[in-house]
Amino acid sequence: MEMAPPHKSATRLIQAYSLKKNRVVAQFPDMDPAYRDRPGVAELVAVLSSGGDARIVLDPVSGLNRYLAAPYPRKTLAFASSTANDLSAPACDHLLGLRHKGLPDYTAHLDNLRQRIRSAYRIAESTEVVFAPSGTDLEFVALAAVAGRGRAGVHNILLGADEVGSGCVYSARGQYFAEETALGVATYPGEPVAGMESVTLADVPVRCAGGIARSSEEIARQVRAEILRTHSEGRHALLHVVHGSKTGLILPELTEIDALKAEFGDAMSVVVDACQARIARSAVGDYLARGAIVFLTGSKFMGGPPFSGFALIPETLVAAASPLPSGFASLFRKGEWREGWAGREWLDDSSNPGLALRLEASVFELERFGALGLSAVEQVIMSFQRAVRELLEHKLGLRLIDTVPPGEEALAVEHPIEMLTLATLDVSRHPEAQTFEAARGLYHALDKTGLRLGQPVKCVRRDDGDWGGTLRVGLSMPQICALAAIDDHAREAALFEQIGRFAEALAIPA
Repeated sequence: MEMAPPHKSATRLIQAYSLKKNRVVAQFPDMDPAYRDRPGVAELVAVLSSGGDARIVLDPVSGLNRYLAAPYPRKTLAFASSTANDLSAPACDHLLGLRHKGLPDYTAHLDNLRQRIRSAYRIAESTEVVFAPSGTDLEFVALAAVAGRGRAGVHNILLGADEVGSGCVYSARGQYFAEETALGVATYPGEPVAGMESVTLADVPVRCAGGIARSSEEIARQVRAEILRTHSEGRHALLHVVHGSKTGLILPELTEIDALKAEFGDAMSVVVDACQARIARSAVGDYLARGAIVFLTGSKFMGGPPFSGFALIPETLVAAASPLPSGFASLFRKGEWREGWAGREWLDDSSNPGLALRLEASVFELERFGALGLSAVEQVIMSFQRAVRELLEHKLGLRLIDTVPPGEEALAVEHPIEMLTLATLDVSRHPEAQTFEAARGLYHALDKTGLRLGQPVKCVRRDDGDWGGTLRVGLSMPQICALAAIDDHAREAALFEQIGRFAEALAIPA
């Protein structure tokens, strides 16, 4: 592998930063006007859009990444936290202030973030926090944490490949998923990461062929069969639990996880994909107490700019971990792993200020949200639910995709209230979104009008066997903070006005 040349569009954008202010602003046509003339904004955007793979690069004309998101405050109205957020105004102000005072050393900065994350989730000081440039990169962290536990390698049991990041089918196999890493190392998707060649993968669907969510018991039975086969081959089983998929599924339930752990003990490990971050503090603690690794990203519900992620790892796993694979030198920097982790010395000792600031913005939003009382959060979420159901479901006749299997509606009551911040719309009857690909076109068309939702997900099956169109409506932590700061009447009016703009745009002409 070799160092990749700078991406062409990134090069053009960076060159633009060196031009006069009015030329810089032209690169960000949708930037909030309040930030157009602010000193340091263009330089901050340059840093925030660096230190990741090609997905983070901003288009030189639109000023957006491939997910139509941007690391600066925008005029666009977005309920797109299921895909990616724009940087909020409070977070932008916070980062500008930090840069003005001077950023700390990279490792010291990440150590501070580790402490703040543990405090925000109220988890033990002994819990390890490993940082990654994206949620997709977190798969490598889990594989490293359980490496060496099976004489023939690790068998990764991934639940719902279509309901997690698309690149995870590669990283979950211990393979590169992009054409370059966050360190600028040129790679190609499917190329094995050195030291992870013995990883195998099984995909267990969380929805049936018709798009309906499978039951927790049914999934657990298939997982059990996979673990038995894995054990017979001398491999260690790594089970992915989905806590808040792209459409809000939580599978399997804790009772099934506990039963599997009781049966297989140390022959299996568990990693919880909570990358949407729609998870309660108590649930994080419950998973860690069971010895599970928990994945979180700062760029979904948490509300930070794309891309960043961190894995929470119980102390027992850290103590038993093998040395990091040699190939991690192309993926991670020293500061992103704790001092003392075997193999850390092989990693590059450089810094990634873009990742540090993206994480800083995300933790800033997490702390603001955590300071709200539960009552205030519930009131905002219930107002959001009323607006979505009245304006999009009842008025437009759009079906909301279930987040629990048929016949198990009672389970929804047990799910954390954070799960109610996401609604997946079946728009397959809309003339411009009948298929999955058509819905992607509508998603892009909405953005051009200043309205952005979450990307379509394949969970609606049409009569002709093709995938139908969907769109996702999601609140973020910074949106909840802003709405919680105003009175009940103003909050309800604001949400109905905002969701109403999407209802008007999605209305089918008579």
